[in-house]
Amino acid sequence: MSNTPVIAAVDGSEHSLRALEWARKEAVRHDSGLLVAHVLPDHAQLYAGRRASLHDASEPAEFADPVRDWVESLLGAGGSGLPEGVTYEALEGSVPEALRVIGSRARMLVMGSRGRGGFASLLLGSSSRAVASTAACPVVVVPHAERGAGADIDADAEQSAGRVVVGLHAAETPDDVLAFAFTEAAVRGTTVQVVSAYAIPPSPTLVIDSPFAVIPPEGLADEGDGVPAEREMLRSQTERLAPLRERFPDVPVEQAAVPGDPAGRLVIASRAAALVVVGRHHPRRTAMSLAIGSVAHAVLHHAHGPVAVVPTLKDDV
Repeated sequence: MSNTPVIAAVDGSEHSLRALEWARKEAVRHDSGLLVAHVLPDHAQLYAGRRASLHDASEPAEFADPVRDWVESLLGAGGSGLPEGVTYEALEGSVPEALRVIGSRARMLVMGSRGRGGFASLLLGSSSRAVASTAACPVVVVPHAERGAGADIDADAEQSAGRVVVGLHAAETPDDVLAFAFTEAAVRGTTVQVVSAYAIPPSPTLVIDSPFAVIPPEGLADEGDGVPAEREMLRSQTERLAPLRERFPDVPVEQAAVPGDPAGRLVIASRAAALVVVGRHHPRRTAMSLAIGSVAHAVLHHAHGPVAVVPTLKDDV
């Protein structure tokens, strides 16, 4: 078993239950441990601080943690305690900071799109956004049930069904993002679908009428009927993906180039994809930047399925 755990951030809400279920399956895929992390509410943290400062032995040693009881009831398989390979940790501090710190030793950190205190109208909670923007490890945000239930699987979305879909800017996306996507496809035994956008389409007609199409590598052998900008983008993808194909020879690859907005295509793909993977921000930003890129921001807010936001791992420490 790997020593690098998958971390599930929970708070007892229905949203975090979806994240916990997703994280548990992910830990099994990677043969790694599962660490369930809960940032204690303010009143519990105040109690712990008061007891420590007063050294009052008459007070219970620990504040009741109903979230731990909830996790044990879900994962304990009918018995008391947690199953082998699963640990629980109660954290203190603000939610973004506590999860950022514990995420520094994680394979990935999985959390729901909204927490217990989120407004129903919010697409993405403030804690999820802050953690995805600052964590040193990949952060997977699992959307709440309403977003997934309302997704229509049309012809475009069907082309991404069951795949790991990754957004690629051939000149800028860090290698860490691609490696994460290929690894996730490998452990699932599925295809990586690589989506890039070209900014200036030849005519408005092509933007409106051109259907989304994926192209296998062998489809690039001749010039075909593709738009020049599209074919140039696909060839740039092919060059960029060559080391990944060599590293992951058993992972099938599909390539797609779309005019205009890459975030929109990734949101469509999320209706049926197993996972959508995006880079966190432009690689020329400083490692301490709190900004999240426009594509990652849009996909996180509107995706219908799990989204992995991957930092440049060698820099964001």
